[in-house]
Amino acid sequence: MFKNTIVKTPGDTYINGLTTSDLGTPIYEKTLEQHAAYIEALKKCNVEVHVMPKNNDFPDSTFVEDTAVLTAEFAVISNPGADSRNREIVEMEPAIKGFYDKIYYIKSPGLLDGGDVLQADDHFYIGISERTNQEGAEQLKEILESENYKATIVPLKEFFHLKTGIAYLGNNKMVVAGEFIDHPDFASYDKIIVPAEETYAANCIQVNDYVIIPAGFPQTKKLINDAGYETIELEMSEFRKLDGGLSCLSLRF
Repeated sequence: MFKNTIVKTPGDTYINGLTTSDLGTPIYEKTLEQHAAYIEALKKCNVEVHVMPKNNDFPDSTFVEDTAVLTAEFAVISNPGADSRNREIVEMEPAIKGFYDKIYYIKSPGLLDGGDVLQADDHFYIGISERTNQEGAEQLKEILESENYKATIVPLKEFFHLKTGIAYLGNNKMVVAGEFIDHPDFASYDKIIVPAEETYAANCIQVNDYVIIPAGFPQTKKLINDAGYETIELEMSEFRKLDGGLSCLSLRF
């Protein structure tokens, strides 16, 4: 069960954030509305939501997931791979210290984005992407294994972050899209396969009794409902414009 979440209000500079998509410039007012709805959805999932104030120095900093990896026992402060995002961890560290006594750090030249880290029970999967390098992945693997977790490094071929295309819902159920559908590392899971035209919906999050999914993907919603999960749909258009998904917007622990 998750008890806490950390989120961060998007700053006025959010519209200037990094992106590889060509979906247009985010509309700031709409971004704030969608973020507020996200907070309400988390509250419905019975977690405490700790809201950090906006910081206009960091356009992408509403995507808090990339700054840390959190477990029940300890936290790992990451070392984000994008230069403009790297200093976000300076602001996140005191917030995390409010909850954790035991904290590890990914150190340069290791780079790691939290969006490349998926926890499935006692097993972590660490993606190698444009933002997470081999050194960063190896450092995290070593930390996790020292704490009696299993860790597998997964080089990505197509997806921006590992969690762009995969989500764990508990009960051995894995939502998979694209390169992860037949990926040998995930062969042991019961798979909910996201149709190719709904790939964006693979980035969903299980928070206690609910699975929060992006709105507008009816096939994926039905598959998750049919697997026995209650869903909450959220509009994500303004976050999608900056390569953002549901998991990116919170740290859940």
